[in-house]
Amino acid sequence: MNRSYWIVALSLTLAALSLQCAGPRETARLVATPPLVTEAETTAVVRVQRVGKASWIGRDTVRSGRFDTGRLWTFEAPPLDYWEATYGFRPDSAWLTHARMGALRLVFESGRCSGAFVSLYGLVVTNHHCTWESLDLIDRPGEALLEEGFYAATLSEERRLPGLYAEQLLEARDVTAQIARGLEEIRDDVARERLRNRRLERLKQQLEAEVRSRDTTLHVEIVPLYYGARYTAYIWRRYYDVRLVMTPELRVGYFGGDYDNFTYPRYSLDISFLRIYGADGQPLKSPWYFRWNREGAQPGQLVFAIGHPGATRRHMTVSQLEFERDYTLPQRLRLLRRRAQILERYLHQQPDSADIYGLRSVYFALKNTIKATEGQLQGLRDPYLLARKQAAERALRDSMMANDSLRNRYGNVFAQLEALQRSKAAAAPQTAAFQFFGTSTLLSSHILLRALFGYAHDVMRRRGAFAARLAELRREALKIRNWPDSVEVGYITARLEELRDYLGPQHPSVQRLLGDRTPAEVARDLVARTALKDSAAFARLLQEGYLQSGDASVPVIEVLGPLYFTLGQQLDQFEARERFLNARLAALRFAVYGRTVPPDGTGTLRIADGRIEGYAYNGTQAPAFTTFYGMYDRFYSFRGRSGWSLPARWLTPSEAFERATPLNLVASTDISGGSSGSALIDQELRLVGVIFDSNLEGLAGSYIYMPDRGMRAVAVDSRGVLEALRDLYGADRLVLELTAGKLVSDEAEAETLMEMN
Repeated sequence: MNRSYWIVALSLTLAALSLQCAGPRETARLVATPPLVTEAETTAVVRVQRVGKASWIGRDTVRSGRFDTGRLWTFEAPPLDYWEATYGFRPDSAWLTHARMGALRLVFESGRCSGAFVSLYGLVVTNHHCTWESLDLIDRPGEALLEEGFYAATLSEERRLPGLYAEQLLEARDVTAQIARGLEEIRDDVARERLRNRRLERLKQQLEAEVRSRDTTLHVEIVPLYYGARYTAYIWRRYYDVRLVMTPELRVGYFGGDYDNFTYPRYSLDISFLRIYGADGQPLKSPWYFRWNREGAQPGQLVFAIGHPGATRRHMTVSQLEFERDYTLPQRLRLLRRRAQILERYLHQQPDSADIYGLRSVYFALKNTIKATEGQLQGLRDPYLLARKQAAERALRDSMMANDSLRNRYGNVFAQLEALQRSKAAAAPQTAAFQFFGTSTLLSSHILLRALFGYAHDVMRRRGAFAARLAELRREALKIRNWPDSVEVGYITARLEELRDYLGPQHPSVQRLLGDRTPAEVARDLVARTALKDSAAFARLLQEGYLQSGDASVPVIEVLGPLYFTLGQQLDQFEARERFLNARLAALRFAVYGRTVPPDGTGTLRIADGRIEGYAYNGTQAPAFTTFYGMYDRFYSFRGRSGWSLPARWLTPSEAFERATPLNLVASTDISGGSSGSALIDQELRLVGVIFDSNLEGLAGSYIYMPDRGMRAVAVDSRGVLEALRDLYGADRLVLELTAGKLVSDEAEAETLMEMN
């Protein structure tokens, strides 16, 4: 249960903010760097036997690959020697600076995406699905931008996206010494965590004051890498004025729907164009942009993915992965599927109302997460994957045992992690009962979420919390939107059923909540009588004193609140212990391999190398590129069935439209959640694609990176984007900016210039 998102967890001492744990300072590398190998050389020889109904792999025959932990390189430590030895390409500092400054991190209410500058005038490309949430916020009466798409024919029509801002990485500083010094010597996990957090907060404040004295748009983020074996302070420039330029219809931006999601071959125009404006209200001028490659890439070509991959778990031990397989992922799937069923029913019954509440994009997000989680679970149930992880773990242990210093310092870390997993397993039912409770607006009842905020606010006020902290809590609480009654009933029913099923019907708290009623009866009664389903009423109760209001939700949260925060204390102890042990394990790995192994994904900027290449699948070969012909084949094969239907403009395109143009492609570049919208660039810093997905084989990439097993990043081809903009959307103004670098104020002027050329 990740409670770090909501400020409730920070404000109450009962549940401290979860941050990745600190670790010791960097130790000297004691073992020689592994030799450079190609992906072909990493292919393992696997012997599979049948034992009863189970498959068994002879694990002594499985070899780990050098890049099993990935190729998500940081810009502060690019693997120049490896690139030169593998590809014959060694970029200089100017190339790396341009690649870094051309990339953007897009931050919105419920998540993050990547993007990139693609013109001198602040034009940004990202994914269509990265703008779903924003489209719900800018719909005007009579519009349905998610369904119908949007194109600003003039500069003045570009529409500002509320709640979305962009960040550009300016600088990275190693601050390991300031944070990690002496932490390993502290034996008490909670005391160690508190000291680390105090250091983090103090250093962040110091750096914020320093950089903002120069520029008020700068922001500091201190991120633990290698689970705290290193700490880096990232300095970002933040842009708040982000406007929508163009986004296609949902039917092409999400072509294939949930059926085709995380698959390949793929046929989707999953792109959106935004523009960043400066403080003067004019388009931002930035020399750091990726020129649009009109010729695209070629099979086998070296490319780089520049983006912000989210959390990966490739440095986990086998015992930790087995816990994920047996507890975390199955419990998560149960919750996700039940919430998706509730929303699916509402979307079917009330489609117009669903769009008003933005529930269609919520449903898509849930379905996306379900499919990703299913792929992760399938990966962890693959004995080959675990055998390969075990081979890597065994190699690390052997290196440790061969060195007296490492053995004496880290020899017990694997056993301690195994023991911790057993303790977590004992608490797994309680954890599952409150999974995502109070942490996600997508997965929690908004009534119960508001009740939790009200409970926390009143407890804090009674304990004398500072006015600033209370005000911050109220601001977060008032961001929660209203939801339809029937969705609330469904979500509350599901939560009460989970409490009953995981804690047991005889648990005292379950008895207090349900008595002799069913979860559905309690949920219907609560939704009928509470004022918390209305944002204005909630704001008033929060100000006047929620717990004394007599609202129907108060007896419910007075049962759930203490139970949730008490459980939080126990889980915080587990998490603090695990972060500390992970940090020790990372320090061991860092001592053995140094920076030849990249850190896990952290949502910060990375550069990943790879090639444009297809792969073997389903008894045949997946091509490196797909074309518009494939999209039309899917459309006619399914006769326009939902998921594969096309807008009218796509059914009667102009004669100039060339269906043989590449539309999507695959590359062996490493990605993770958060990579959506990443620029795929060539050696000349030209954009050849925009990453929007992984294939099914790549879903296990959260735990291991195996391009030799068909893991691929899926991207929209730069050629397909231009073809669609020019011959289907008539977006000459946008095409002219991408291809000729000219910013024109309206479509009429662009058409004139295009005709002249």
